[in-house]
Amino acid sequence: MIGVYGGTGFYELLDDARAEDMETPYGPTSDHIMVGAVEGIDVAFIARHGQGHRLPPHAIPYRANAWAMKELGVTDVIGPCAAGSLVPEFEPGDFVVPDQLVDRTWGRASTFVKGPDVNHMSFADPYSEPHRELAIAACRAAGASVHDEGTTVVVQGPRFSTRAESRWFAESGFHLINMTQMPEVSLSRELGMEYVNIAVITDYDAGIEGKIAPVTHEIVLKRFALSIDTLRGAVLGLITSIAALGEQ
Repeated sequence: MIGVYGGTGFYELLDDARAEDMETPYGPTSDHIMVGAVEGIDVAFIARHGQGHRLPPHAIPYRANAWAMKELGVTDVIGPCAAGSLVPEFEPGDFVVPDQLVDRTWGRASTFVKGPDVNHMSFADPYSEPHRELAIAACRAAGASVHDEGTTVVVQGPRFSTRAESRWFAESGFHLINMTQMPEVSLSRELGMEYVNIAVITDYDAGIEGKIAPVTHEIVLKRFALSIDTLRGAVLGLITSIAALGEQ
């Protein structure tokens, strides 16, 4: 089974699906888990913010979501999201398939490890490289302008960056900014699931002084809506290519 998280503005994927409610040791999931099929491939979909975007980034039950995916039999996870750009060449409307991330969140329940057995997971390459290659191809096939690498800095939210923070992140060599990739990625990896991200650039974070105003939530939603059909096409294409990879 392939799992898909729906992010900001992306609350549905499957046209014909059943709703599953699962009990987890970590409480309820963000919303019903919609289970269906894409060309005969089993798919589980969770709207990470819940329908209507009722959960802010720091309040998402990341552990419950990941646990439920694993219990359903998910082996591969696709995690599309909205993101801000920190570099001029990543323009609003572009897609990015990141290869690295930096975690600047705090206070989130970010691991399943409690002891006494302690496992220090390797996390040098957080995203699956074979899945990234498939995601890049799927984005291009869907008609997206896609960047095939980049580093995402994941911030706590729900507020956006100050201008000083945005400059700091850019000067550190980061390319895009998001609020939900951590601990979603690391939890998936702890449970043995492969993870790949497709980021849709909606804004320039704190803006470009004298040229572009700082981001607002309304801008994110408006610009993400313009890309939703392309993203849906990319995700559906990626589902079929991941399933084919697993059959090899």
